[in-house]
Amino acid sequence: MNQMFRPSDARGNADFGWLKSKHTFSFGEYFDPNYIGFGALRVINEDRVVGSAGFPTHPHKNMEIISYVVSGALEHKDSIGTGSVIRPGELQRMSAGTGIAHSEYNHSETDPVHFLQIWIVPEKDGLAPSYEQKDFSDRVDSLRLMGSRDGRDGSVTIHQDVDLYGSLLTADNSVTHDIQADRKVWLQVVKGTVSANGQTLSAGDGLGILDAGPLTVAASEHAEFLLFDLAA
Repeated sequence: MNQMFRPSDARGNADFGWLKSKHTFSFGEYFDPNYIGFGALRVINEDRVVGSAGFPTHPHKNMEIISYVVSGALEHKDSIGTGSVIRPGELQRMSAGTGIAHSEYNHSETDPVHFLQIWIVPEKDGLAPSYEQKDFSDRVDSLRLMGSRDGRDGSVTIHQDVDLYGSLLTADNSVTHDIQADRKVWLQVVKGTVSANGQTLSAGDGLGILDAGPLTVAASEHAEFLLFDLAA
């Protein structure tokens, strides 16, 4: 299988005390020429923020920004008047487009928040800034479409040719995804351990798959993962 394995402990690391972050791809002061991104998938940062801390208001432009909370709660406010709290099971998509400013804070004063921040390069610049948030708790032992270009099947709309799936696998269960000839897949494990066509991956590990054909992800214990299906 033509693939690229990204072990959790090989990721970039940032520690600011209030924030501990692991970077799957080059980000900020961390740069690896072999891991700039994966197609339109530009950033997967695994962030842990202590109680009452967070990112003060800052700008973004021409990027699809997805927040996926693993545990705790993340509070979001932005310059187009959106305010929300993101909790496990929910996915938030913010299109920065022509320009937006937002803040992200731990909603709790005491408990940490653990989340993934995902950036996807949009198919074109200059989109109107927008926001969408939905609950996807119905992904147990299934491969649930959470984000797509056309917003089908109740997914959030991502302004790029990408399908984003999520799954919560219980022990001894599996799901299969067919990779088409003109597509490639990035698998990111969030919790637990899975086997992906024979390759074992644990929490924090990523796997890029460049070959067409069926991809079966199986869990020997409770596991959680995201799957990005992108144009090759």
